[in-house]
Amino acid sequence: MSVPIDDEAVNALQGALAAEHAALWSYTLILAFVPADQAAVARQDIAGHRTLRSQIEQTLTDVGARPVSAQPAYATPVPVTDALSAGRLAVTAEADALAAWRSVLEHTTNQQLRVAALKALSEGTVRASRWRAATGTAPTIPSLPGIVR
Repeated sequence: MSVPIDDEAVNALQGALAAEHAALWSYTLILAFVPADQAAVARQDIAGHRTLRSQIEQTLTDVGARPVSAQPAYATPVPVTDALSAGRLAVTAEADALAAWRSVLEHTTNQQLRVAALKALSEGTVRASRWRAATGTAPTIPSLPGIVR
């Protein structure tokens, strides 16, 4: 990031990093419960979240901030016991990541960071929509990605 970012944006990025850590942990659990076709999708989603995590860590390091660490484990909103509950965990993980990326977008005026956040929101909306469709969660495409109601 060639243009410095302020503390508010750094805090929002730390929140996005925490959400990416949680999403990656969630997807490792999801893989244990979904059928092969959904596991292939989950692995693609994992790759996307790993890329985002790496980009955030690099940006934070570049601006002199220490990236937040992942937790050893995370609490799931409901027990994951089958493919449906695993898919619902993916919906939650994606919703949380979308909210964090929306916060980044709202808390910076840095053009590069805003473009990165918008890209993360767009890609995350696609991931969320796939899992929402797989679990019968309406609406399939959230009208305002990143806003929790």
